[in-house]
Amino acid sequence: MRKTAMLLIALCLNQVSHADIQSSSQSHYVLKHEAYSELPPEAVWKKLITPSSWWHSDHTYSGDSENISFDAQAGGLWREDWQGNSVLHGQVVLVNKNKTLRLNAPFGPLQALGVNTVWTISLSATGSGTTIRFDEVCNGTPHSNLGDIAKAVDFVKEQAIQRLAESEKHSADR
Repeated sequence: MRKTAMLLIALCLNQVSHADIQSSSQSHYVLKHEAYSELPPEAVWKKLITPSSWWHSDHTYSGDSENISFDAQAGGLWREDWQGNSVLHGQVVLVNKNKTLRLNAPFGPLQALGVNTVWTISLSATGSGTTIRFDEVCNGTPHSNLGDIAKAVDFVKEQAIQRLAESEKHSADR
């Protein structure tokens, strides 16, 4: 009975995530997301640096996350290439293997706004699993309308952290 209860708690924890728009205005937003994965930090890291295994295809230009490539070293790129087209989603500014990944990453519509977006992904061992944390800070001008965009970015990052936290690769986007 105790093993069953512990298993149910672990399964529930795998799905637990917390998202929050810490602050937002027309010229900035700060997002924080946290989730628990039953995977150890080394396994989450391996998945993290293979974004095609967890980034949702709905949030790509090509419609297929398999077109994403990622070079996990300072200066490395998170990019998408398809049918002679390409887009740079972000550039790595910090790698602390199995612990921290930081990107300059104005994804999607943020690129056209000329904003500065820093996305930090932190992993920490928690019991037999990993706590994953996304911290994103975006700054622009009052004309950037970031207060209006923050909710959409929050939704995308919440979906991303949930998918990263899952123990299985997504065979089909849902």
